[in-house]
Amino acid sequence: MLRNRLPGRILPDCRGQTIRRKNNSIFDCLKLVAGLFIPDMEVLQTLSVALGLATLSGYSLYLTVFASGLSIHLGWVHLSPQFASLSVLGDPVILAVSGVLFLLEFFADKIPWVDSVWDAVHTVIRPLGGAFLAVRALGATNPVFEVAVALLGGAMSFASHSLKASTRLVVNSSPEPFSNIAVSTGENILVLGGVTLLWHYPVIVFTLCVVLFALTFYFLPRIWRSISVNLWMIARKLNRLAIDETGGKLPDQFPARFETSFRRLTGRETTVSWAAPCVSGKGKNLDPNRFGYLIATNEDLNKVYFVTKSFLCDSSKTMEIDKASLEHKLLWEELHLHDKGRGFIFKFDHARAQIASAIAGNLERRLAPADPLPIAAS
Repeated sequence: MLRNRLPGRILPDCRGQTIRRKNNSIFDCLKLVAGLFIPDMEVLQTLSVALGLATLSGYSLYLTVFASGLSIHLGWVHLSPQFASLSVLGDPVILAVSGVLFLLEFFADKIPWVDSVWDAVHTVIRPLGGAFLAVRALGATNPVFEVAVALLGGAMSFASHSLKASTRLVVNSSPEPFSNIAVSTGENILVLGGVTLLWHYPVIVFTLCVVLFALTFYFLPRIWRSISVNLWMIARKLNRLAIDETGGKLPDQFPARFETSFRRLTGRETTVSWAAPCVSGKGKNLDPNRFGYLIATNEDLNKVYFVTKSFLCDSSKTMEIDKASLEHKLLWEELHLHDKGRGFIFKFDHARAQIASAIAGNLERRLAPADPLPIAAS
């Protein structure tokens, strides 16, 4: 008997009877396709739920536990036998504890800098909680597989936590509080949506989590450089002393370990006009969040050199500039260098605010057009 294969259509069969097929979502179609290529879908679904819960825990452990437990307790989710060990999440005690903790997190996560302190405290808690949920989702299984999944769950939870924490540090550099509220609300929606999809389409969520983990792992060095720079700037701001470090003259010395990179950039013997420690920011072909020195020479008035050290490559750079300006930020002073529409940003901590201001003034004088020679009257 031939039947209609198109969802949502009603066509008569050879006996004149009509057949109705229910409409399937795109997730149902993807699930059906995955089942054609994967022989043991039950194992994959179990692994998907385990690692999906771990990844979502990196964003909000308490919301993940509370949302999952509430769904189980109210019967919105009916656990299959392989997930029977997760029924404990629906216990009233677990719901009460996770609900109270999420309520605290809900408000702390929307206050600038309080959210970063909260993230710092949970740097260990979230990965451990994610690993625990991943192991709990497996139920009774091979000990070797259990340890492997615990390690993977902890790693994926730590990756998503790192992404969340670094994003918050960047957002906190903005003085207005509304961006924190928007980002925090978006993260809550992300976790709720992830938990909802996880119980109905675990393989799809697992695939998205793997892609997120791979991207986070690729960008992890940059993420942790951003975190370390922001924490260092916070510490410098809290401990800074209002001391004039210029002494009427810009420093002209830099560590010997940068000498080779500096000579490679200049290509000849030069004399240093000034050299100041700073952190790289945004700019074309400029690796951000690198500690180094910004250097100017007496020979090239329109050139500035940034020298730094990295493990795999030399990220030092030469910049020909035609304009310089200084902008005050919450955590640092930003020196903006411009060259034919391209911009480069360098950050100075507030303890070196006077150095940054002196450098901006020096560059303006260096780049100012020379006064024409006076013409003698005949």
